[in-house]
Amino acid sequence: MHIASDPRRPIMVILATVSAFAISMAAAAQHRLITQGNDRLAIVDAGGDIEWEMPWRGIHDIHVLPDGHIMVQRGASEVVEIDPETRQVVWSYDSRLQNGNAGKAVEVHAFQPLPPKSAVNPTDDWRLMIAESGTARIIEVDRSGAMLATTPMTVDKPHPHMDTRLVRKIAKDRYLVCHEGDGAVREYVQGTGQVIWDYDVPMKVGEGPDEARDGHGPEAFGNKCFGAIRLPDGDTLIATGNGHSVIKVDPAKKIVWSVTRNELPNIRLAWVTTLELLPNGNYVIGNCHAGPGQPLLVELEPKAKKVVWTFDQFDRFGNSVPNSQILDTPGAIR
Repeated sequence: MHIASDPRRPIMVILATVSAFAISMAAAAQHRLITQGNDRLAIVDAGGDIEWEMPWRGIHDIHVLPDGHIMVQRGASEVVEIDPETRQVVWSYDSRLQNGNAGKAVEVHAFQPLPPKSAVNPTDDWRLMIAESGTARIIEVDRSGAMLATTPMTVDKPHPHMDTRLVRKIAKDRYLVCHEGDGAVREYVQGTGQVIWDYDVPMKVGEGPDEARDGHGPEAFGNKCFGAIRLPDGDTLIATGNGHSVIKVDPAKKIVWSVTRNELPNIRLAWVTTLELLPNGNYVIGNCHAGPGQPLLVELEPKAKKVVWTFDQFDRFGNSVPNSQILDTPGAIR
């Protein structure tokens, strides 16, 4: 039996291929997120459109609470809680003025809302961790601002602007601290301040100059680490700041994985800042001061070092976007 050829077949094949590609692209990760840049604090939906925004100056940390309220920095030393519906500050704590710091040079670059110890009365057990640069201490306060815990930090090159970047409580009595000025990550015991694990970020990971270079963009170089998270396998993922890289370090301090400045196709890592571990195992990497044409966030499948999503809104948020939070992936570690 003869089957007549269909002159439309090449077009149909092309359309089918394009359709399959479109479906594939639609199935790729697209994230809803909150970020800050160009004096605007904004939630961006999965399609890339602004869902909510208000005027806000620069930040180094941000958290969205279970009730949708936003915790963010205001100025150099204050942490505030914003009701997004009213766009009003409903709570604040200023480390420069409270709990013995009056008259001292204090900056806050990291804070963390801590989960309640009891699900019965979570409001009564509300607490916030704050890392204070300048006084080199980690504190925990309740809703009234009363101090619940204090932990001293070890700082070799003290400076209120560079003692710390991101700090996270990783266990009941443990904190993981990025010391930007020291170029080191240290794990502390709550209360005593004992350092039970530390890692000096190398000046050179992959290609790069041998000596530090000042600046914030791709021309800068150093080991001013910004973020670190403890992974479920016990390794530590570190964003090396102006080292233009992300490294994974095992408990014995061996680098077991890394991605460097020019390793990803068409992407240049600049001041590498925030990190998130998604439930699917992918890493989300903050890429600050990278310039136009470069993504502000990169989602990477680490084993193959495959880029599966990027967030590039330089025209909207500008060149200084140090912190973001992915909002549609419950269970992410950051």
